[in-house]
Amino acid sequence: MGFDRRFSIGLALRLVIAMACLAALAWALMTPDLGAVRILCAIGAGVSAMALWHHVRRANFELARFVEAIEFGDLQARFARPGSDSGFDQLGAALDRGIRKLRDDRVRLQEASRFYEALADDAPAALLTVDPDGRIEPVNKAARKLFNRHAGVRPDDYAPYGGHFAATLTALEPGRSQTLLIETDIGPQRVLIRCASLTRLGGATRVIAVQVIQQALNAVEVAAQSDLIRVLTHEIMNSMTPVTSLARTASDLMAQADNGGDALIADARAAVDTLARRADGVMHFVETYRTITRPPQVDRRLFAARPFADELAKLFAADADRASVHLDVGVSPADHRIDADPDLLAQVVINLLRNAADAAECHRDRPEVSLSIAAISAGRTRIEVADNGPGVPEALRHDIFLPFFTTKKTGSGIGLSLGRQVLLAHDGTIEIDSAPSGGALFRLTL
Repeated sequence: MGFDRRFSIGLALRLVIAMACLAALAWALMTPDLGAVRILCAIGAGVSAMALWHHVRRANFELARFVEAIEFGDLQARFARPGSDSGFDQLGAALDRGIRKLRDDRVRLQEASRFYEALADDAPAALLTVDPDGRIEPVNKAARKLFNRHAGVRPDDYAPYGGHFAATLTALEPGRSQTLLIETDIGPQRVLIRCASLTRLGGATRVIAVQVIQQALNAVEVAAQSDLIRVLTHEIMNSMTPVTSLARTASDLMAQADNGGDALIADARAAVDTLARRADGVMHFVETYRTITRPPQVDRRLFAARPFADELAKLFAADADRASVHLDVGVSPADHRIDADPDLLAQVVINLLRNAADAAECHRDRPEVSLSIAAISAGRTRIEVADNGPGVPEALRHDIFLPFFTTKKTGSGIGLSLGRQVLLAHDGTIEIDSAPSGGALFRLTL
């Protein structure tokens, strides 16, 4: 490079001049009667030595400035000095290029760091880190939202989400995964936990990813039920259609043949008419169940909770069969707004209120039903419908959401199944618990 050549030439020239001055000084010292020459040679040697020292020192100074700029992160330093001699303009330009490249690399690294930080922060799975000292800290938004019911960084502090979960945070090894139930704001949720290991500051840090899979499992279960119902209804209707047609034809033929009032033909015709009516009933029954094979279309929007609850209360009171049932309605806070499809949600809640009224009327002299709407964390809504009826046995609490399942003599077994589909379409949940009065409590979270 140009600096090397010009610096070397300048250094060699100054070194030659310094050596020549020293040689002249030595000659003058050995020659008598040359006092003035000796002084001049001494001055020349000193000046040439100073020039040589300044030449070397300047290069060292510029390089030291460059190293210090890197050491202290000062990537705005400038080294170029236009018009300087002995190649220092090339040295300054080269150092400036080096600083500029380091600055550009820093900008790229910062941009990459911000990107990966945002990627981790917005990841759908909750991420936790466990350092070598056992401190557990949330990494991203999903983790802070999911694990918001505790304070502290120790495994025992995570006990509100389930003792098994707290133990898993300590025991799960890198490369392993596990599924388990945890307690969340919207009730028990099944999660998939994976563990990995990273090296940080010389120590091994475990990264634990917690993915809520309850919604996916529910969706798969509902989809499987819908597929099964679709196949069954198709096969049943294909089989029952000719039965219905033949029964009606047979009834008509018997009516034409029964000119003499034959009692046997009349009995046979009555039996065939009964068969036709039952076949029509089966067809209607199957057609009813076909509705739950079509996923609900959600038109989601924000609406006020209080008017919504008041309208539901009016609809409930308008039913003459519920005149003896007392309905208590509560909304907290009064100005809360719900993010959902109001029509679908009203359909679900009205069905729950009717079921609750039926259960309470059959069990209590003073049947009571309550509807409460409350705001919970992260802008979500919790709706609870409770009654003072007999409640639902623990063994049946999962079955009641299955299609065809009902405990009522006149029930169709599709109301709660449809309600579950509506809540799933809202990314919400529906679960059953025991009410303080001993009856059933249905909890909707969305």
